[in-house]
Amino acid sequence: MKTFTIEAESNNITAHATKREAAAVPNVDCFTSAAELAELAANWTAPRLVEIWTSIPGNTPVKKFTDRKTAATRIWKAIQSLGDSIPAEAGAEPAQTEPSPDMPPSDEAPVAENEEVQAETPASEPEGNVSGQSPDVAPEEAKATKKATSQKKSPTGDTTPRAPREESKTSQVIAMLKREGGTTLEEIMTAMGWQKHTTRAMLSAGGSLTKKHGLIVTSEKVGEKRVYLINA
Repeated sequence: MKTFTIEAESNNITAHATKREAAAVPNVDCFTSAAELAELAANWTAPRLVEIWTSIPGNTPVKKFTDRKTAATRIWKAIQSLGDSIPAEAGAEPAQTEPSPDMPPSDEAPVAENEEVQAETPASEPEGNVSGQSPDVAPEEAKATKKATSQKKSPTGDTTPRAPREESKTSQVIAMLKREGGTTLEEIMTAMGWQKHTTRAMLSAGGSLTKKHGLIVTSEKVGEKRVYLINA
């Protein structure tokens, strides 16, 4: 079963083949079902739900949702095609294509009490056939011989390097890496409260510092310690 992560800063949703892979990504929330997504959405603002929906390629923009349960259900359906090229973990069940049965019924939806999330309104709606005439139909024998190739969705998220939020853990790690003499893996783990695999993933060539912020982390052996640094 695929595990999804959503970044707090960019709202970028990414599909991962395993929970371990998802857990290695810092500063994200993880979920594997519609019910888990609904629990996270209970703490999100209405504008953030609209931003998440709009950031998914192929979605018709909306101005607002009826409630958080509706928003979470529609977002869950929309992200099922993400990561289809990722090989499934051995023995894992295929990702769901319908709302999970774990989704709470409407009278138990995780909507914050006394907080209104207004009715959804598409930004534009195509007009239907109002002429009363039946549309022209091609003769039965003129069937297409080739199936239309579905257009691949573009990857989610903005790939342009950007600076992290001030006072965020990412900005603190960058400051440690830029100081004279750099820093060690253990110092970052202690300061951030992270596990070793999470810290290594962030500093790697494919980590968030390189992919999201365009920074190159180098390392060198100083005595018995390995030091990591970013050349200012």
